[in-house]
Amino acid sequence: MAHYQCRIRTPLAVADAFAYMEDVRNFAHWDPGVVSVTQLAGDGPGPDAIYDVLTSNGGRENLFRYIVTAYDRPVGFTIVGKKPPFTSTDVITVEPHGDGSIVTYAADLDMPFPLSLADGWLKKIFDRIGDAAAAGLADALDGEWER
Repeated sequence: MAHYQCRIRTPLAVADAFAYMEDVRNFAHWDPGVVSVTQLAGDGPGPDAIYDVLTSNGGRENLFRYIVTAYDRPVGFTIVGKKPPFTSTDVITVEPHGDGSIVTYAADLDMPFPLSLADGWLKKIFDRIGDAAAAGLADALDGEWER
């Protein structure tokens, strides 16, 4: 399983940072690998939300269906995206930090055997994609990021 995690220190208050993150449609604004996000179910962000997320990497597009599987405003939420044979589990948390907050974004990309044998190779690609997304998220949140 490939894992990626980053932390964004932002001047935004917890409620404001969470409000931006919980709307998965915003991912297309800060993640250069996301082409578009369409909400399929739910009335805005929240525990009943389902999204189709179209990604592009190296000219190859993939459509992931993401479902919010855990939701605790304004602490965090989990979304699970599937595009067989891949499953991406993304956990977003927001915590107070001084006058602002810290947004932590952690993602695990799982794939079945025998594809899992390429995990080391996939981790390098996942890190490159994650770093580009982290930089975009830091810009969107007017913050700084670290892995």
